[in-house]
Amino acid sequence: MKRSEVNALIDDAIELLERHQVKLPPFAYWTPEEWQAKGAECDEIRTCKLGWDITDFGSGEFDRIGLVVFTARNGHHQTVPYTKKTYAEKILIVRENQYTPMHHHVLKAEDIICRGGGNLQIKVYNRAASGGLAETPVDVSLDGVRQRVEAGHVFTLKPGESITLTPFLYHTFWAQQGTGTSLCWEVSSVNDDETDNDFLEKVGRFPEIEEDVEARHWLCTEY
Repeated sequence: MKRSEVNALIDDAIELLERHQVKLPPFAYWTPEEWQAKGAECDEIRTCKLGWDITDFGSGEFDRIGLVVFTARNGHHQTVPYTKKTYAEKILIVRENQYTPMHHHVLKAEDIICRGGGNLQIKVYNRAASGGLAETPVDVSLDGVRQRVEAGHVFTLKPGESITLTPFLYHTFWAQQGTGTSLCWEVSSVNDDETDNDFLEKVGRFPEIEEDVEARHWLCTEY
């Protein structure tokens, strides 16, 4: 991805969140110059990868396969001296028909909550013993209500609705066409994007950046 594209996506995300009266923590707005003046007091932000996370999953087609994430809080999968958090919170900004590739987590359990904007659609499968998609019925909870659905079922979450995704439950999601960009939250156990994501097809989780302009905000992998 180009740095100019990343800059624009972060600016657009901040504007969208402001329109929905969502305020981010101070580090969301720090410039690279401000980051360079920060010391060990910010190690929790660095080590737990808090902040902006923009990815096209290595596709080169962000508008079709991509996601804007802001991680507001997170623990760490190893013991570190500055946090004992066992939970994480992310903001997910999902455009119409822009999907996140099919994947599951090995350890992380999460609630995906559609907070505002467009409807979020999410397709679910169990994991087969072979590692692929199983054709068995899927048991899930939507806002505390248990449901059993066929493999590959697509749920449509309207603002205020949520789904619980347990380990080894494959899922892919996108904003429903005609409803606008979906503003979602993820509330989960500790998030580890380096080792706990198992994608059905090989993808690149963090992008390589082409530095065509100066960065206005660093990504969570750049501190």
